[in-house]
Amino acid sequence: MVFADWPGVECASAGTNRGADTPLSPELVEWAELIFCMEKQHQRKLLSSFRSQLKAARVICLGIPDDYRFMQPELVAVLQKKVGPYLR
Repeated sequence: MVFADWPGVECASAGTNRGADTPLSPELVEWAELIFCMEKQHQRKLLSSFRSQLKAARVICLGIPDDYRFMQPELVAVLQKKVGPYLR
C-alpha cells in the first residue's frame, strides 16, 4: 500500500467493483476520515452504495484514470503527488 508507511497515517485500500481483492465495505467507509477515489465513476458508486455510512468522511476524487496495474511505478508517483498534500 502506497501510504502505509507515512507517519501518523492509518490507511486501507478497497475497490468498488465486485471482483476487487478487497471490496469496499460499510465498516471501512465508517472508519475513514478521508476517502480517495481515482475516477468520478468510483465516487458515484461510493456515494450511491454507502451514503448512510459516510457521515463525516471527506470524499475526494483524484481524477486518475483507473487503467494502471497494481502498484505500477507511474501510478505510485501520481498518487503520491495528488494524495500527499492531503496527508501533511
